[in-house]
Amino acid sequence: MTTLINIELFKIFKKWRTYIGFIAVALLVLVIQLAISISGRDATSGLTGQLSDSFIMVGNLLNGYFVSYMILNSIIVNVPFLIVLVAGDMLAGEATAGTYRILLTRPVSRFQVVLSKFLTSIIYSYMLIFWLAILSFVLGIILFGTGELIVLQNGLIIFAKDDIIWRFILAYFMAGLSMCTVAALAFFFSSLVENAIGPIITAMAIIIVFAIISAIPIDFFQTIKPYLFTNYLFSWRLFFDDSLNYVEIIKSLSVLLGHILVLFGITAYIFEKKDILT
Repeated sequence: MTTLINIELFKIFKKWRTYIGFIAVALLVLVIQLAISISGRDATSGLTGQLSDSFIMVGNLLNGYFVSYMILNSIIVNVPFLIVLVAGDMLAGEATAGTYRILLTRPVSRFQVVLSKFLTSIIYSYMLIFWLAILSFVLGIILFGTGELIVLQNGLIIFAKDDIIWRFILAYFMAGLSMCTVAALAFFFSSLVENAIGPIITAMAIIIVFAIISAIPIDFFQTIKPYLFTNYLFSWRLFFDDSLNYVEIIKSLSVLLGHILVLFGITAYIFEKKDILT
């Protein structure tokens, strides 16, 4: 399986579209960091403005932690559109190139083939989040230093220096898991067609539709909202509550993992039954 995954990683990194996500994330992060460095303390004024009349705010509030939180909050909703560019091409790309027969003549089962491609999509998703973490968190600390983290979430919360890093680690893990759900969706549609454009557009459309449904204050939509994976794209914020809500964290993990397993199960079944002779 390790060999199969290495082969799949080599194949996806031979395609230019694989690098779009890394380039886009790099540009977005660098532009935001440049804008924050230019605006200076104005970046935190929206959070501390009302309190400055009553309290004296000391310390380095405009630091790498604050910048990383702001960046993650700003661009995570756009990362799914970068994930589907790769995940949507994993199976459909083989059909487009006409390499299904060659692929399945190797001494491995169909399940091993589809599993290796799926795991490659998962690895790519976490690679993109890891890239985001390096640029925003590591580079942010180098450029802006460290200090307390101030966030506006269920009230204004200020975290001490020694109570931050573990929150970011878990937050990036949760953000990566939500992106893996997006990859599983695009991967599923990739098994249905022979052109990568279809899975990419369809997955994007579903993400947009689900996001709109989640935002509409209608009872029926609010009833199904907890079961839509788009409702958990910002579950990483749960790790920045003053006291962790373990019920909500477990719920988010369950819904996201449930979507991933169900989508992969259906995809594996479709791939097992796929006719490669026509």
